[in-house]
Amino acid sequence: MEPSQDEIISLVTSTFEVSDVTKAEFSLEFRIEDAEFKEKFVRLARRLEDESYVCRLEQVGEFRYIIIQKFVKSEQNRWFWSAWMPRLLFAVVILFVMIDGYYRAEGINTLALKVPGIKTVDPFGTAAIYTASLLGTLGVHELGHIIAARAHGLKTSWPYFIPGLPIIGIPTFGAFIQSRGLTINREILFDVAIAGPVAGLAIAIIVSVYGASEAQTLEIVDMDPDKESQLSEWDQGEPLLMTASLALFGKGGPGHVVILSPVMFAAWIGFLITFLNMLPAWQLDGGHMARTLLGANMHKYATYASMGVLFLLGYHIMAVLILVMSMRSPSASPLDNVSPLTRNRKFAYAGIIALAILCAPLPSWITS
Repeated sequence: MEPSQDEIISLVTSTFEVSDVTKAEFSLEFRIEDAEFKEKFVRLARRLEDESYVCRLEQVGEFRYIIIQKFVKSEQNRWFWSAWMPRLLFAVVILFVMIDGYYRAEGINTLALKVPGIKTVDPFGTAAIYTASLLGTLGVHELGHIIAARAHGLKTSWPYFIPGLPIIGIPTFGAFIQSRGLTINREILFDVAIAGPVAGLAIAIIVSVYGASEAQTLEIVDMDPDKESQLSEWDQGEPLLMTASLALFGKGGPGHVVILSPVMFAAWIGFLITFLNMLPAWQLDGGHMARTLLGANMHKYATYASMGVLFLLGYHIMAVLILVMSMRSPSASPLDNVSPLTRNRKFAYAGIIALAILCAPLPSWITS
């Protein structure tokens, strides 16, 4: 049985120091005087969510208000959000990644027949390592979100992996989770957002270092230009972290070309997806973090700046996609939009900006 207005009023007045109550047909508004209100509001929001009500905390001038309304659940596609859909998508993505890895391994073997000094690889074994590397990076990214969400009392779905375009592009476009709870304040939104990219990046670095240790390199002194172009066919930018991984083993640099193995390509995809997620744009992970720190208006300009960065790096389609999506749903808004972020979280966001630069696929004209 749903609580009555009087019961809700009693609940709020027993939790907060209320100086005024305004009743409307579909909402209740309370002006509160509490100096310490953040944790009280979290408890109230959790309690009301269980009763199918939602509350918001807003600042108007020098006064703070709690607005409570009936929570109307949006209709979802039961077919897509069914329990078996994440499993089906995961199976499809595994298949796509295995096919893509096998094709790329065979590409190295074909190249080995034409270019002396290149060793052949086992297509099935390489495809399996490639699949574990790529899906491990993406899976741990989503696991970071899930752990952070559940630490804050939020329920989530299992990851939905997005099939990509094997052979002609990348075999997966990443993954996402669906939150099944309300994001109460900025700290919760920030913590859930930052956990994914940091966790996924740790795995991407491990994959990059392993791939660099196994990478084949060739000197390009007096090499036919057409053959050199064939060896260096991937020209979508190189992250500084990947460059550092190769330098760790004395590979790459002037006069040498590194053969893009499937494992190194998995690391590259991991860095790319991490970079994209760290951009302070739209409802990407970095966008959520920027929203908590900068507010709604500045977050809009940060989205435009992110699109400019993508255009500069040559990722025009992604920039246009973010523009279109941001016009439909600008940003996530926590229920408590008053409580500020802690200083440590602000420092952590500065670190995210630095990591995003290290993960960015920088074109040769910037790094040379």
